[in-house]
Amino acid sequence: MLIASTGGHLAQLVKWSRTVQSRDDSLWITFDNPQSRSLLAGRNTLFVPYIPPRGVSKAAKAFAYMQKEIDWKGGGFSAAVSTGAALAVPGLLLAHARGVPSFYIESVSRVTGPSLSGRILSAHPGIKLSCQYRSWAGGKWHYRGTVLDRYAHIERSIVDDPQVFVTLGTIQPYRFDALVDGLLATGLVNDRTVWQLGCTGRSNLPGEVHSEMSSVDFDAAAQSADLVVTHAGVGTILRLLDLGIYPVVVPRRKSHNEHVDDHQHQIADVVAEQAIGAVMPPNLITREALIEATGFSVRGL
Repeated sequence: MLIASTGGHLAQLVKWSRTVQSRDDSLWITFDNPQSRSLLAGRNTLFVPYIPPRGVSKAAKAFAYMQKEIDWKGGGFSAAVSTGAALAVPGLLLAHARGVPSFYIESVSRVTGPSLSGRILSAHPGIKLSCQYRSWAGGKWHYRGTVLDRYAHIERSIVDDPQVFVTLGTIQPYRFDALVDGLLATGLVNDRTVWQLGCTGRSNLPGEVHSEMSSVDFDAAAQSADLVVTHAGVGTILRLLDLGIYPVVVPRRKSHNEHVDDHQHQIADVVAEQAIGAVMPPNLITREALIEATGFSVRGL
């Protein structure tokens, strides 16, 4: 049983599923959106109602939904594994209560300590906990390695007039207008630009605008672009790195109501330290810095 919220948590779980040698008939439990439908096509999947960050009442409803919809007696589950976020708590608590050995792997975006979901689950003595950084491993938390240490940047020719793909993820209900405004100010976006805006609905943007995209369409837009600008969402970053793309990463800020906390700054710091992307705050996005970022790509190690 593989449990994760959509976005970076689901993207990481797909990678970890290979490491833990999950079976082909495993049950994947997540939310229904273009990413999950594309990533999990052909797999045994249960879509549960969306749980927003800190959505306690929705988490309780998801608990009841999973309790009703999953064949707990005939499913033959040998383990339940989750990479978060909000779905991890009801999913693993229910699995453990049903006698399924339960494991939680904290997100690579949690550089200095566990998330709220991780802290809640750490209070349960029966759930096994792992993290992706040696710096805070210890006690209940066991170091498992990280999904970001498998990439390196390489140089390529700079593109002076790049075709741009912009992706803000699909996290609700947080807008990211500062990134859009910063890009517009550079003059680099035009009719060739492709936007994937999530809930940051905007009118009169130049180019092709989407609220959400399937994985196939996302990959096509990213690979056609000379420059990809993204929020610091783990799932998006991982996918771009897998495609060989050196992204421009712009972290969301809690102080501007762009996310529930500042964990995107932590993952952006790791990207910068490992030199696998260019990191820019929204107010420091410049035409020159964006063009410079076109001079790199990424390879797997």
